[in-house]
Amino acid sequence: MQTARIRRRTEDIDELFAPQHTGSAELPDPEPLVATLAGGVLEVMAGVRDVDQLARWLAEEPYQALVLRANLAARARSARSQTAKHPPYRLRRVICAEPADGVIEATAIVETPGRTRAIAMRLEGYDRRWRATSLAIL
Repeated sequence: MQTARIRRRTEDIDELFAPQHTGSAELPDPEPLVATLAGGVLEVMAGVRDVDQLARWLAEEPYQALVLRANLAARARSARSQTAKHPPYRLRRVICAEPADGVIEATAIVETPGRTRAIAMRLEGYDRRWRATSLAIL
């Protein structure tokens, strides 16, 4: 009896304080966030922006993956004795699809002097704002 009561309290607490899924109607247009995140990711990898500045928009898994990628890029720059420089880039296109309510799958095509990259991300609505739950830099 006691464990059932404790379990119920835990469920109540989770329901009240856990991140709440938000539908698309209550969320802002995702395209500006996709463009901002794409540029921010390039700047993190170039070493001119701290990954913590993007933490607000990233779930734990993409945040940790970006930290790892930024550290690897910093090591590569250090091995080549290069300093961090602001990356020149041009956002070519943002493509968004909505596979479910409160979910956006987006790709930002970004052109840099050396190559053109695609930055793919999945945004989910939680607590009336978008959060990237998946991020891939191609």
